[in-house]
Amino acid sequence: MEKVLSNVILFIMTYLIVYTLYYVFSIRKVKKNKNKLPVEVQYLLIKYKIDIDKIKYKNLLRFIALVGSFDIAVIVTVVLNLDGYILPFIVSFILAIPLIFVSFKIIGNYYKRKGMIKS
Repeated sequence: MEKVLSNVILFIMTYLIVYTLYYVFSIRKVKKNKNKLPVEVQYLLIKYKIDIDKIKYKNLLRFIALVGSFDIAVIVTVVLNLDGYILPFIVSFILAIPLIFVSFKIIGNYYKRKGMIKS
């Protein structure tokens, strides 16, 4: 029970720290410059054909920050529970890529259901 509680606390603390960093370095300095969009936004625009004019750009960045923070918190929580040096490194890469793609698929499908895509 103590191990589960420490993992939950680790997850929450990691989530809050990463979200705060996202907020300070990307959301707070929002300027909708179509030539300098973050990579996450560019991926969503290309892959899911999201229309950036139909959505609130700041809300999109918040949504991306929430999902990205969740991804990083999950990876950190899993990796810090593994022993050794090489195994956590390998597991983090194996876990990171599918988790990020699934997260962005969820974001893309959310905006598709809301009708925020280009016609």
